[in-house]
This record gives sequence, structure tokens and C-alpha cells, in this order.
Amino acid sequence: MTRIRPATGDDAPKISRLHTESVLAFGPAAYDETQVSAWAAKDEEPDRTPIEDDDHHVAVAEAGENIVGFGHVVPGENEIRAVYVHPEHARRGVGSTVLAHLEGYALGTGSKRLELRASLNAVGFYERRGYRSVRQGTREMEYEGRRVTVPVVAMERSFTP
Repeated sequence: MTRIRPATGDDAPKISRLHTESVLAFGPAAYDETQVSAWAAKDEEPDRTPIEDDDHHVAVAEAGENIVGFGHVVPGENEIRAVYVHPEHARRGVGSTVLAHLEGYALGTGSKRLELRASLNAVGFYERRGYRSVRQGTREMEYEGRRVTVPVVAMERSFTP
């Protein structure tokens, strides 16, 4: 069974590793090798900042003692920043559970609408959960001394009747 809990600073290295493993496993379905490498490398140093910032909410999904997914929402900006699942736990409802938790947290703080920038390989996941594409966009990343452009899709979901 998957359990969701708030992340702690001690979780940062595990979250970083999970991010990299997830990107390396799922990224090639939508991106070239350089884009995947840049995306995977962006979290080489574990970042505790969002975990320790009261304006952010980072949650982890656990199965037993293992972190199998994580998510990040900034309710004041109505923005979901991340939902990642470990490749060995994909397609088992972990991502949906993490996303539902983030949405519930944001709604509990007064958010009526959420937006996100989805990787191309995750657009279908978000569409099945009620998000709609708003526009195409890009994320710029530094990798090996050069800028790498990674296409994304801006999406949103309204929670008002």
C-alpha cells in the first residue's frame, strides 16, 4: 500500500535519485538523448529549499520503507511543480495518488485552479486527471556548458463548479 507524507530534509537525496531514475526511464519516449541528460542532471545536488519553505508543499509516496514517488505544489502560485514516480512502481496508481494529494493540499489552502508544465511524455497522464492543454512552451536548462531547450505543455485544471 502507498502512503503519502510530507517530505523532510532527509528525503532530499532520495527524491533527487528518484527524479533522475524516472527521467532516464521515461524521458526517452518524448525527448532526445541530450534533452533527457539535461533534465536528469538538473537535480545532481539534492535541494532541500522547497522542502523547508513554508510556501511549498513537497510530499513523498512510500511503499514500505521506500520512497516510490514524490510531488511538489506551490499553493500560493496555484502551481504543481512536480509529480514523479520510480520506474519500478509506474502504472500502479502512485502518480495519481501523489497528484490527488497535491490537489487536496492546494484546495485546502484556497486554490480554485492549478497549473503545471508537463513533460511531453506526461501530458496524457494529466489529461486523464482533468487537466487541459493551454499552450506549448519550453524549459531552458544548462548542461555541459550549453543551453538545452526541452519542450513542455502548459496545462491547467479548474476546481470550481
